[in-house]
Amino acid sequence: MNSRQRRGIILLILSVLCALGAFAGVLFVINDVQSKVGPEVTAYRLKADVQPYTPLGATQFEKIEMPERWLSENAVTDLAQVRGKIAVTTLKKGSVLQSDMIVDQPALQPGQQEVAIMIDAATGVAGKITPGSTVNVYATFEGEREGDPAQSKIIVTNAKVIDVGDLTSLKPDENSRDREPTDAVPITFALSTIDAQRITYAESFAQRVRLALVAPGSGTTVPDKDRTYELAKDK
Repeated sequence: MNSRQRRGIILLILSVLCALGAFAGVLFVINDVQSKVGPEVTAYRLKADVQPYTPLGATQFEKIEMPERWLSENAVTDLAQVRGKIAVTTLKKGSVLQSDMIVDQPALQPGQQEVAIMIDAATGVAGKITPGSTVNVYATFEGEREGDPAQSKIIVTNAKVIDVGDLTSLKPDENSRDREPTDAVPITFALSTIDAQRITYAESFAQRVRLALVAPGSGTTVPDKDRTYELAKDK
């Protein structure tokens, strides 16, 4: 073997060693990245905004992959979890779906429907009414004509509360005498058609709507003669 051949073999060995070093460097970088990022898992992202109490379905979400270590423990990784669920608050487009964003869709009895109205937080809720509570709904109205006495009426008895929303600050109505902003809470009821009409009428036209908590097991109907109260007739 002459000197030229020896140089060629040496260069070949050096090339192999450099290639092995480069390969080892690439493996090191890959392992380092994987150790920092970790394996990827499936998550689901909202395609568009979803309003509170809206029933959820698979078409509202898109599947994404993201590192497991960046995903919160309560992230939804299986769309089967949204079956029979509704949004508990406004869900924003692009948000990763989490289990605390959704709740079970309330089961209604035959002939019932869900109705949500805004109730003054100070006078109507006071933090004691929760999903599952039973309440009587009171409304106060001005007299129909000038000089007629104001009246307090029981609009609905034994209304079943199925959800209590988040406290919301409401701007005063332009035609309202009270120009101060008020805090209100959306309350969702399971009601018959006629009771749903009564309660929405009261929300629209009554001066005030109040909820009276009914003790568990004591739900009773109120006689018609006791449903309307006028101060002048109180004896």
